Amino acid sequence: MELDSTDRLLLNLLQENALLTVREMAEKVHLSITPVHDRIKKLENQGIIEKYVALVNRKRIGRAMMVYCFVTLDKQRREGFQEFNEAIRQLPEILECSVVSGNFDYLLKIVVADMEAYNTFYQSKLSVLSSVSHMSSSFVMEEVKSTTLLNL
Repeated sequence: MELDSTDRLLLNLLQENALLTVREMAEKVHLSITPVHDRIKKLENQGIIEKYVALVNRKRIGRAMMVYCFVTLDKQRREGFQEFNEAIRQLPEILECSVVSGNFDYLLKIVVADMEAYNTFYQSKLSVLSSVSHMSSSFVMEEVKSTTLLNL
């Protein structure tokens, strides 16, 4: 879908603060409420706006440790990938899982309380997956930039 400048502005406003009212957005884009409401509904219906969420400060709820874990599967077969994908979807500690190119098959973004919690997670949930051949973990020491904003 082609987005015009008003659609892009609305999307940027929503990404910055999804609690803005339609009236507030209408004022910022210099349109009346009805066309702004219609544009937002159209963006939702076309799947450009997938959902609205609250971003939680993970450190304030006791999930201070972030780990990136690279995973290699033992066999490069569809069944192995499907089995691994299904297992990963069941683990709430894993925030993101991406199939990647290079020396590894997957990159996992994992959030836990601390090193002890990661060790328990690693030994009891990740390393026991039958399709996993190798894992390598990197611990985040400082987040330099973290955003969900796709600048349009």
